[in-house]
Amino acid sequence: ISALVVIVLLLASVGMFVGLIHRIGRLQINRMLIFTGDQGRQVIERLYGPLGPSSNKIPQDGFRALVPEQMLLHHGEPRSLESVNVNKLVKLAKQHDACIKVVTAVGDTVLEGTPLLHIFNAGPPFTERELSKVLELGGERTFEQDPKYAIRLLVDIAIRALSPAINDPTTAVQALDQIGDLLLRLGGRRLEIGIYPDDSGRIRLMIPFPSWDDFLHLSFEEILSYGAKSVQVMRRMKALVADLLAVVPLERHASLKYWQGRLQTSIARSFKDAEEKLSASGEDRQGLGVTRSSAA
Repeated sequence: ISALVVIVLLLASVGMFVGLIHRIGRLQINRMLIFTGDQGRQVIERLYGPLGPSSNKIPQDGFRALVPEQMLLHHGEPRSLESVNVNKLVKLAKQHDACIKVVTAVGDTVLEGTPLLHIFNAGPPFTERELSKVLELGGERTFEQDPKYAIRLLVDIAIRALSPAINDPTTAVQALDQIGDLLLRLGGRRLEIGIYPDDSGRIRLMIPFPSWDDFLHLSFEEILSYGAKSVQVMRRMKALVADLLAVVPLERHASLKYWQGRLQTSIARSFKDAEEKLSASGEDRQGLGVTRSSAA
């Protein structure tokens, strides 16, 4: 019996060791980038519908200019807004014949006394109990309703890789691959989703969501700052902007051309040698792989 127990424990130890090695393998940076990108793709698929002909027009509603009659404030230690129960809020607003504006974006950290909701034109006032479960607050940001979070994490990985202590532009380029895919998907989606009417068509709820400009700013600003002197990163970013210009609708080109200009200005400022400027100005999806001119 003792020998049998020893054999069983030995086999269990070997199995656990193999499982540990497998889990360590999952921590490889490329797998983490793919996992983070997958989370972002799921959020985009869940939140945003196809881009329609009038999708860039958000209805103008007078209640946004009014003074709120009632507010919901956060009380307690700092928390992150993880998600908003849209259906419940619309239902409550209709029951009270009111309009509700969520004044904290998903992903924001709220402190003691931070306003969460503004309520306008309510018939009977809302009770604290009614509003207690319409917003999900937690200790950290989640992917559930936050399309920015995946990009935020990918940008953090990229700028850490570009720090002088690590100096790994290849990882930054791999992060840009995932960021580029998310931007390509967002570019073909209707991003103006913050207005929610009831079944009669009356606007009952407004939630702040990031715009196309917000996504581009988050994706490019810090990587451009930290990677300004990396030929590899500059070439990858230029290829990414060119890919977006070739795919996204015309109404979103102005923002991309702005970043195209920012990239070229950064290259002119960061590289003194003419040959280095020419090299950094190329478009290359690998950073230093096959330039567009060579591929043509």
